[in-house]
Amino acid sequence: MTDIPETMKAMVLTGQGDYDKLQYKDVPVPEVGKGEVLIKVLAAGVNNTEINVRLAWYAQDEDSEEENQQLAEGVWEGGGVYFPRIQGADACGEIVAVGEGVDESRIGDRVIVEPLFRNPVKYFGAECDGAFAEYTVAPTENAHKVESDLSSVELASFPCSYSTAENLVSRAGVTAGDVVLVTGASGGVGSAAVQLAARRGAEVIGVVRDDKADKVKAIGASRTVDRDADLVETLGINSVDVVIDLVGGEEWPHLLTVMRSRGRYATSGAIAGPVVSLDLRTMYFKDLSLFGCTAFEPEVFKNLVSYIEKGEIKPVISGTYKLTDIAQAQEDFLKKKHVGKLVLEL
Repeated sequence: MTDIPETMKAMVLTGQGDYDKLQYKDVPVPEVGKGEVLIKVLAAGVNNTEINVRLAWYAQDEDSEEENQQLAEGVWEGGGVYFPRIQGADACGEIVAVGEGVDESRIGDRVIVEPLFRNPVKYFGAECDGAFAEYTVAPTENAHKVESDLSSVELASFPCSYSTAENLVSRAGVTAGDVVLVTGASGGVGSAAVQLAARRGAEVIGVVRDDKADKVKAIGASRTVDRDADLVETLGINSVDVVIDLVGGEEWPHLLTVMRSRGRYATSGAIAGPVVSLDLRTMYFKDLSLFGCTAFEPEVFKNLVSYIEKGEIKPVISGTYKLTDIAQAQEDFLKKKHVGKLVLEL
């Protein structure tokens, strides 16, 4: 068994606010409990969710500043996000120790961590400490061994974004022949959804800035629409079977307008604004199905690992950073000039 130090370097979120709430410090290496594995983190992805928690975006009520420093009241099934917290929903690493009940043969496995823990339900890097540290712990069933020639940085781009995207296309029942519209198609989840829908044989239309169009087409989109274009004018009424939406915002009603009868809409994001206007007549006259997608079934991540190992999906890495440069990584993330994922190397 590898010698495990008593302390490690970690990026700790001390409360909600600006980048000064992220502190790089020495903390104890987490203890590995029954049914858990200790993972030496090799790379960790950057996601909207970490920024959203820091900025209290998930809060549905206006709590006092003091309360927000203690608890981020959100929509997490497992409750609030308490501080201090080591964030990081994406982890690729190597198992270096195992807890009671876990076979020692797991030591040495290179793994990616399924970010939804189920017993009890909590999210990796939100209700429990995550990947922005030299070591992390996870239930053994959430640490999925991956047999792949991909680098650790490349593997770290998959867990959160691709499991979210696979859940979206699965819940929406995307199948061969469907015309699928993906908003925010250049981001981590959006670019993953483009790949995963195309993998199922769908015709994918990506909504992106024109300067990103070629990159989105290269990963599976049949065509793209500029994000400032009039969707109804460009695509036409009743022109798509499925909408995978990560944007929301004021233009949201147009997404339902372009959907065909019995179309399926699935969402797991609202980067342009979470409050939208819904004309119920559009929904019920068209017999539309609307899906909110956060928690996913265990087979979603298992399927994702199989796609990786078969080479059916590819990582899209736009930039890499040191953990100490997380503020710069998040700042670049918010500029939305990249396609795919930004990843931290440890």
